[in-house]
Parts: sequence; C-alpha cells; structure tokens
Amino acid sequence: MPWLQLTLEAGDLDVETLSDWFEQRGAVSVTLVDAADQPLFEPDPGTTPLWSATRLTAMFEADADADTLSAQLRQDFGAAAVKRLGRSLLEDQDWERVWLDQFHPMQFGERLWVCPAGKLPPQGEKPVIVNLDPGLAFGTGTHATTALCLEWLDANPPRDQAVLDYGSGSGILAVAALKLGAAALWAVDIDEQALLSTRDNAARNAVDDRLHTLFPAQLPEQAFDLLLANILANPLIKLAPDLAGRVRCGGNIVLSGILADQADAVREAYAPWFRLSDTIGKEGWVRLQGERI
Repeated sequence: MPWLQLTLEAGDLDVETLSDWFEQRGAVSVTLVDAADQPLFEPDPGTTPLWSATRLTAMFEADADADTLSAQLRQDFGAAAVKRLGRSLLEDQDWERVWLDQFHPMQFGERLWVCPAGKLPPQGEKPVIVNLDPGLAFGTGTHATTALCLEWLDANPPRDQAVLDYGSGSGILAVAALKLGAAALWAVDIDEQALLSTRDNAARNAVDDRLHTLFPAQLPEQAFDLLLANILANPLIKLAPDLAGRVRCGGNIVLSGILADQADAVREAYAPWFRLSDTIGKEGWVRLQGERI
C-alpha cells in the first residue's frame, strides 16, 4: 500500500505544535530532520533541542485528502506554511529488507566482524562475528564512535573480565566484548528500548547467559575490570567521578562519543583517576583510553 508523504520546512513555526497538529489529523508517523546539516550535541536533561532549520515529514495512509489537509494548514498556520508544504506518494516497501540491503558485514581490527542476521563475512582466519539487529536503538558500527570502541576491543580482548558497558544502545559493544571472551557483562542504559535490543542481540549471539541489563540506579556496588562508555562528552565529564569509582585499580576505561575539540576537557576530567594514553581519532571523533591508577 502506498503512503501520502507531506513534508514541511518549519521555519519560524513551533515544531512541537506542528507535530501535534499532524498527529491529530491522522498522521501515522511524524519525523523531524535537520534541513541544514547542523549538528546537535549534548542536550540538557529534560530538553528537546531542535535545529535552526527543521524539516517535518508526516506520513498518512494513501487515501488521506491532501487538499483538505493543505486548506486546514493554511487556516491554522497561514499561507506561508502551505507554500513550504510538499507532497508525494511513497510506495510501500519491505523496510526490514531495505535495512538489510544497506547493512553489510563490517570488519573492525584483525578479527572482529559485525554482520546483519543471515550474512557472513568473507572467509578469514577464525573471525569473531557479532550478528546484529539494532532495532530502535543506537549502534550498528557504522558511526565512527562505535567503530573506535570495536577496534579497541579487537586489539584488547577482555578475556575472563567483568565488563561494564555504560550506555549500551543496541548492545553492539556488550555483545562484542562477550564474544571476545568477557566473563560477565553489565549493560546499562536509561532507555528500556536499548536494554531490550541489547538482550535480543545477546540472545541472537548466544551470549545472553553472561549478560545483565539494568538501569544506572540498579548497578551493583562493585569495581569492574573494563568500563566502556560510548556516549557524549558532557555526560562523560559529569559522570567522571562515578565512572572512575566503578573501575578497579589496574582496570581499563574506554571513552568515546567525543569530538576532537572536546578531548582535552574529557581528558582533564578523568586524569585524577586514570593514566590516559594518546587519543585515537576517526572522522572528527576521538577515543580516550586509560588504566585506573
């Protein structure tokens, strides 16, 4: 079944009001994207930051009356809004199939591969394969921050270690650590969907018997051999004392989600507790890693 797709450059209109307006008129989905390639970084808790130029896309069933919607939009938001309104028919697709067609096996380091379900890497010497379906959570390995962490894990397999993945997303780092020999792994996230994806991907890779998923407040009072935190610079800085306290003396920490010009601030935040090595960069992002003093 095709879909009616309406797009609107929000301009100076309130985006949340627009979103509610389309939903109240039967939109099956409303999405917001950046219309001007403007990055957004760490939002403050409780805020919903938006771009200076935001494009709204509303999807309706094909029999929705676009002319009536356009007339109502003019009445409620003015003629200028209608001039920025675009419409098109979008043919239905097997969206899971589209995603699988775009997601191919990817190699990180010497042996570690991340593959969509049903796909295998080229024949190599004993590859370590993570089969992944990210679901609605962040993390497929395509982003530089995730790739930097996967490359570190490949070079430093956490064999027989207790590992904490703080901000697990899809669970890609958690599953990779378990496939590389971690004795047990605690995956922490504030989003229930992320924890669900982590559990699903661990089960898909037959490592769920060594996995614990939990919210930050549920973390046990223990020190870990390795802590992975692929989040963003501002949360990393704020969490530095707490995260440092969760790594045993001689244990390792790996931090990512850091822009190159934020690295010094993150390094300074962790320097009291860790002997940090040189930053490693990729596509404008960096990874910090260090040993607990």
